[in-house]
Amino acid sequence: MNDKQINKQEIDLSYDKQHIWHPYTSMTAPIPCYPVDSANGCTISLTSGEVLVDGMSSWWACLFGYNVKELNEAATQQLAKMSHVMFGGLTHQPAVELAKTLVEITPKGLEKVFFSDSGSVAVEVAMKMALQYWQSLGQNKTKFIALKKGYHGDTFAAMSVTDPEGSMHELYQNFVAKNYFTEQPSINFEQPWQQSAMDDLSTLLAENHQHIAALILEPIVQGAGGMHFYHPNYLKAARSLCDQYGVLLIADEIATGFGRTGKLFACEHADISPDILCLGKAITGGYMSFAATLATTKVATTISEGKAGVFMHGPTFMGNALACSVANANLKKLLSTDWQQLVFSISSQLNSQLLRCEQLPSVNKVRVLGAIGVVELHQSVDMVNIQKQFVNLGVWIRPFGKLIYVMPPYVASKQQIDKLCDAIYQVCKKIDE
Repeated sequence: MNDKQINKQEIDLSYDKQHIWHPYTSMTAPIPCYPVDSANGCTISLTSGEVLVDGMSSWWACLFGYNVKELNEAATQQLAKMSHVMFGGLTHQPAVELAKTLVEITPKGLEKVFFSDSGSVAVEVAMKMALQYWQSLGQNKTKFIALKKGYHGDTFAAMSVTDPEGSMHELYQNFVAKNYFTEQPSINFEQPWQQSAMDDLSTLLAENHQHIAALILEPIVQGAGGMHFYHPNYLKAARSLCDQYGVLLIADEIATGFGRTGKLFACEHADISPDILCLGKAITGGYMSFAATLATTKVATTISEGKAGVFMHGPTFMGNALACSVANANLKKLLSTDWQQLVFSISSQLNSQLLRCEQLPSVNKVRVLGAIGVVELHQSVDMVNIQKQFVNLGVWIRPFGKLIYVMPPYVASKQQIDKLCDAIYQVCKKIDE
């Protein structure tokens, strides 16, 4: 068998269908999976020959697309040294360099960096930090406030602060910790601000702050819970309320971090800094799972001076050297690129191209923020049917519920964005036929 034959080896789809459990998929009636041969730039090549323009950045992680020269080189160079060593009692330059960069570029005051394996774990770490912080101060604060329609991950603590009503985690509500939920922010990103939007959160904090360790939220953009873009003044007011009532603020920027909303971090839209910040997804440019939770010196010192004397968490692959090296290359590329102009160009194009969808009867509304474009339908989509239509049109877009959305890589060309937007229009138009 020659090299070309090896590279083009067929994927055993029947085995995949019978034995591999894909995310949010039934094992008795699985939806089709499309076999990928390779990915390069902003395209995904299927084994059947189709080349698809990627509109999802592999669940919002691939800032610069696939097979990125600088990231490949960073991974190769690090592999020649070591892929991983335990982080307990050992350290290495890639981790130190990454921590320096994160402290420098994140909102002011976040000076302590805890590395972990994935976004969900970063949220678990943040919640444990908040709990241990108050325990160290001798206060019995064991509850959290989260926003309705929010999403923070699939692990148990993360599920406990994900909207319990009609969410993907509704099945587990009898098993997770019970927390408080405030109404979804009612003022959209570009609407006139009304202070009454804070009434529900203000009341919850006034009545229950003595039990609440932290407020956790996705700044500005609620992602998997509904792609809702809310007003920056809500975030600013939430920061003030947390200060007023002695509650920590956790910002989950796993989906919004590293420029996706038009600011390097979504907190910058409101010019606030949280007590604890969660990062993941795009931190390695989509190359591998990795995350970081940043905290203020006050939070870290209080935990360290408490009963345990240490923060009680330590993942096996914490500070993975290979992931840190790729993350360093990814952030170096991001910060040396005019990423703001790239995001602005995508935003302008999504605005001009997707707005025509609002003329279609099937479409409720269109919204765009940064390099995020959302077409909200009146009815939920038929996932299998709509996925096939998109593939036939040469794009990879994976809707959920009533939402068809795109978060393309920052380096997507004008022609590629045109193709994504046109495919969305054609599919929505076909719904009306």
